Amino acid sequence: MTGRMRDQLRRSAIARAARDLFRRSPRWLEFRREFVEFERLAKGNPRLPMRWRERYPCLDDRTKTTPFDAHYVYHTAWAARCVAAIRPACHVDISSSLYFCSLVSAFVPVKFYDYRPAALRLSGLVSAQADLTCLPFASASVASLSCMHVVEHVGLGRYGDPIDPDGDLKAIVELGRVLAPGGALLFVVPVGQPKIAFNAHRIYAYRQVCGYFSALRLRRFALITDDPSKGLIENAAESLADAQGYGCGCFWFEKP
Repeated sequence: MTGRMRDQLRRSAIARAARDLFRRSPRWLEFRREFVEFERLAKGNPRLPMRWRERYPCLDDRTKTTPFDAHYVYHTAWAARCVAAIRPACHVDISSSLYFCSLVSAFVPVKFYDYRPAALRLSGLVSAQADLTCLPFASASVASLSCMHVVEHVGLGRYGDPIDPDGDLKAIVELGRVLAPGGALLFVVPVGQPKIAFNAHRIYAYRQVCGYFSALRLRRFALITDDPSKGLIENAAESLADAQGYGCGCFWFEKP
């Protein structure tokens, strides 16, 4: 028997042991019991077929509360409220959450651009490709703009973009370039103790972000802390933002 064959047998034995252990777990046994009970109750009324071989066990969802990603629920909710307050004729979004552009396009026409274009097909929404470090817009041409939970990734190669230590700074320059006078920029990045967690993201200090956009005026700031139970904190102090390990800073900038 070759070493390769021995390794394959060993991996198969480990996999079988893992499956056996899983199938003896209390939640799995409960799942089997519930399947049988459901089948018994529905036997006289087979409205929809149910077969054991087509089972799809979801065993980790019985939580006391519904879990959610605080960054992505709160920052998109914050931004949607900002767009509703701005009431632009058209909003341009660069690579933010697809949920954000999809929902906002229900009440404001949205043009969405991503390095990896999304095949979205919705009324009121245009989806196209763009490189954030070289945006295809004329200078001072976009009145309502957002780029949220995006810039911290630029230049780290995570999404197939070129490695560039200053990729985020180039993206920030482009956002400022295309923003029209009087225009609004909704900008979201991780905030807290500054660092790069390669190749996932960067984390910025509050003052760093404001400094990068020194040509703009900060109209509003909101913070999602490391403790999601605190919700979205409007007008959070700089010291609170900088005390986070992985907070979410929501900046509404305006161009004079």
